[in-house]
Amino acid sequence: MTEFLNNLFFIFQRVSWLSVLDIMLVTLIFFVLLYSLRDTQAMALLRGMIILIVAVTLITSLVELPAFSWFARNALPATLLALPVIFAPEIRRTLERIGRAGSFMPSSVKPADQALDDTIRAVVSAAARLSARKHGALIVMQRLDHLDDFIHTGVQLNAKITPELLLQIFYPNTPLHDGGVIVVDSQVAAASCVLPLSASGILNRTPERQMGLRHRASLGISEVSDAIAVVVSEESGAISIAHSGRLLRRLDPDRLENILTAFFRPSGAEEQAGFIGRLLNPKPPRQGGRGAKKES
Repeated sequence: MTEFLNNLFFIFQRVSWLSVLDIMLVTLIFFVLLYSLRDTQAMALLRGMIILIVAVTLITSLVELPAFSWFARNALPATLLALPVIFAPEIRRTLERIGRAGSFMPSSVKPADQALDDTIRAVVSAAARLSARKHGALIVMQRLDHLDDFIHTGVQLNAKITPELLLQIFYPNTPLHDGGVIVVDSQVAAASCVLPLSASGILNRTPERQMGLRHRASLGISEVSDAIAVVVSEESGAISIAHSGRLLRRLDPDRLENILTAFFRPSGAEEQAGFIGRLLNPKPPRQGGRGAKKES
């Protein structure tokens, strides 16, 4: 015990502020990496690779196996080279998040307060009425990231947003019913837009895995941009919001309006959160019952 305490004291004597900074930087890198990969298919893959590396290391160190040890030593460099290929989507998503976090200046053009309020009220009113009628809908609201690539996949409208327009677009069996509506500022930029489906593993481990294409598309667009997606289930009429790969489910109109207002008109403290706050991008908790039924 005395020898252990002496060794521990010797280690603390050699620690300097540069050593502490070095350890903190490495810890931050691993934290950001694991935080970015959580709830994705890559996390299970990474866990499997770690288990495999630990198992191979233990076998080669505890048992004398020359041929196996030679194979493990020569296969390791190839494994390291394969990592960028295996984790390409996650690396791309992380770099995009860093790029968005590096945007210190706010959007160059912000809608006026009255126009913003009218837009939020129009979306909330339309979502409530669509929910009551059980008409499926997917409304994507652009923020800082431009969605031009997705706008071009649909029918461009460039019309002032109103509840009646959204109700007409999402009326069943109409030409623009399928796909999503993209809202830019106070205008419906396009309808019937093709959106990316979610690649997140969260749908495979939670009740959300039973949801239909609208919810998967809402998660998908929120994973590749900072947009807010409002979804109305065609089966249950439930209203949901997707943001940053997370889904807030079963919202009432009042809470929907409060959440949209918080996203598009953040408080002063949130506006000053800066680079680190947007990089880590904290996710709101998901809501929903355990026995969620399939929603489209």
